[in-house]
Amino acid sequence: MKLGLISLGCSKNLVDSEHLIGLMVARKGFEITNDLEEADVVLVNTCGFIGDAKEESIQAILEVAEKKNSGKVKKIIVAGCLAQRYADELISEIPEIDAVVGTGEIHKIEEIVDTILEDSKIVRCDSFEFLADAGTERILTTNPHTAYLKIAEGCNRRCTYCIIPQLRGNLRSRTIEDIVEEAKALAANGVREINLLAQETTEYGIDLYKKKALPDLLKELAKVDGIEWIRSYYMFPNSLTDELVEVIKNEPKVCKYFDIPIQHISGNILQNMARAKSGDHIKSILNKIRTEIPEATIRTTVIVGFPGETEEDFEELKDFIKEFKFDYVGVFKYSREEGTVAHDLENQVPEEIKEKRWAELTNLQAEIAEIKNRAMIGKVVEVMIDGISSESEFMLEGRTRGQALDIDGKVLTNDGTAKQGEIVKVKIEQNFEYDYIGAIVENEIK
Repeated sequence: MKLGLISLGCSKNLVDSEHLIGLMVARKGFEITNDLEEADVVLVNTCGFIGDAKEESIQAILEVAEKKNSGKVKKIIVAGCLAQRYADELISEIPEIDAVVGTGEIHKIEEIVDTILEDSKIVRCDSFEFLADAGTERILTTNPHTAYLKIAEGCNRRCTYCIIPQLRGNLRSRTIEDIVEEAKALAANGVREINLLAQETTEYGIDLYKKKALPDLLKELAKVDGIEWIRSYYMFPNSLTDELVEVIKNEPKVCKYFDIPIQHISGNILQNMARAKSGDHIKSILNKIRTEIPEATIRTTVIVGFPGETEEDFEELKDFIKEFKFDYVGVFKYSREEGTVAHDLENQVPEEIKEKRWAELTNLQAEIAEIKNRAMIGKVVEVMIDGISSESEFMLEGRTRGQALDIDGKVLTNDGTAKQGEIVKVKIEQNFEYDYIGAIVENEIK
């Protein structure tokens, strides 16, 4: 039987998709197809974090349901955060769905497949048991030289706007030994870059080791032969320690890349979000990084229109972004989610004001990024080649250590040749808002 996949949402969800299809291929003999109209079973792994993501997920399910009604698809499995959040509603309101599997029951996919192939429906969303290990079947969907590596599941924090703990459970960390074992297996299959994922990577290990163990993990992963770049995502400001900064500064394989979602800088808003201690605390952390590692790439995300955000709060955030000059900023409009504390807060911000503030910050950051990127012209940088450019078959594209997979810019080159996964040196000749064009001036020495 042929299996089709639609994976939506974040990179953490993509890893779940890779485990789901890996389990279905290994244990039930499915064959993967990229053409959904050829698929007997379609797996839709959904996102349910904010309103726009929920709408995208519902639309994807409905499109597959149409294919089922026209006889092109036999069975539909819905997984992921939306499935976990609205299991009963989904299977009752979209009758074409055959199975709903929650985020904590991925390991039960074999039972789920058996049930739907017997023409019965099934819902499995009762627990948060699943935590992949190095032996859990997985099929990579990224380029063969790069992979995401999930080091923990769930979250112990209770940010007032966030539904994730209800969808993923509390923090469950994998052991350092198990993560290193998976990294070795990935390296043996040609992976050169690993990207560490968790809801908050800086809180990794608190449950197992009674301390923030990301520095220890990075040092062990750096010993894995074949892995050349290591990047960590989603660093919670309060948990970013001096020890972690030192490891990132001194370990050559670890990219000098900090993904720190500050969400806001106003003390009042941060307090109502249950985020960082204060705006000044965030500033001290960021300034320490800039002092210790001047060349570091710093990415953040911010939320505009959180309940009670005044014009003064917004201007404080805007002034800070203008002053600090992040390399990348993801700007999000507050999404009012049922089941969260913030849903019931007073002084909800009108949608038109959220939209205006989102546009202002997005445009501001685009200007900052263009100026910062222009300063790169003439410099020679290391680039990992991802393959033929999606923009032109006559160009290659890749990323620097400061450009994370799928979310940051890229480097295009129309001068020189290199293999996929090769690390080359490129002289930057032109910049765009977030991308560069340059010439390969030195290939990797084998």
